[in-house]
Amino acid sequence: MKKIAILFITLLSLGLHAQDFQGVATYESKTTPPDFGGMAGNRDITPEMEKQIKERMKTALEKTIILTFNRTESTWLEEEKLDAPGQEGGMRMMMNMMGGGGKHWKSIKEKRFATEKEVFGKEFLIDDTLPKLQWKMTAETKKIGDYTCYKATAVAPTDKSDFRNMRIKKSPQTPEGGSEAAKTEATKSTNFMDRMEIPDTKEITAWYTPDIPVSTGPANYWGLPGLILGVSDGTTTLLCSKIVMNPKEKAEIKKPTKGKKVTQAEYTDIVAKKAEEMRQMGGGPGGGRPPRMN
Repeated sequence: MKKIAILFITLLSLGLHAQDFQGVATYESKTTPPDFGGMAGNRDITPEMEKQIKERMKTALEKTIILTFNRTESTWLEEEKLDAPGQEGGMRMMMNMMGGGGKHWKSIKEKRFATEKEVFGKEFLIDDTLPKLQWKMTAETKKIGDYTCYKATAVAPTDKSDFRNMRIKKSPQTPEGGSEAAKTEATKSTNFMDRMEIPDTKEITAWYTPDIPVSTGPANYWGLPGLILGVSDGTTTLLCSKIVMNPKEKAEIKKPTKGKKVTQAEYTDIVAKKAEEMRQMGGGPGGGRPPRMN
């Protein structure tokens, strides 16, 4: 049995190092919509309307993602689907700011990634260095499909251009010697953007399989000794539902080139400025006029 295992690993290794090696993994992505805290007291939005908005967002944020990978490169792309009813105006803009659409590429060899994004009617190409996570690997295992996966965790900087990371601010404490009236004044804003924040970091839990020894995964997750089949950041969960190794028809793994080239920091700054314009205009989920790009 030991000889058979060694032979299997050797053959797998040879296959992975073959120039034409390729795999295709399908992931199902689900996101818990941000809690807008009663839409920050907006009298025009009833609890029933708020519930409907959250349900539409939850459905819109359910995606199927295809990851195509070889030894050193990968691309991932969302399967196209029709817009859900009600995704107009501010709702559609909000969906675009929650990680939707675009072509994604990363190179483990070059330690770089590139992402095409369209937001506020303008196309951008984010081209930057891959974030390096300090993974803590454990002996905990679970099965994902036919693959035995091992658990790893990390703390990662939060992408502040992705509004899936929003959360309602904690209620401010009454200042020492202050009055309840001061506290009420600080929290009575009816603009939902005034009540939201994006934390600086988030906890990542990943499940990888050494059975497919490539150091990649969906999105910009990488750096583990095996393909990442499941990953969660507390808000969005990606879970692999299908893997095809060495498909008969090879797909092209190519770096995207469309859009104005920016770094991640530059793109985040652009989105932050436009989000501030939206805040000043009273924009919010399900409504609001989107700001224009210059």
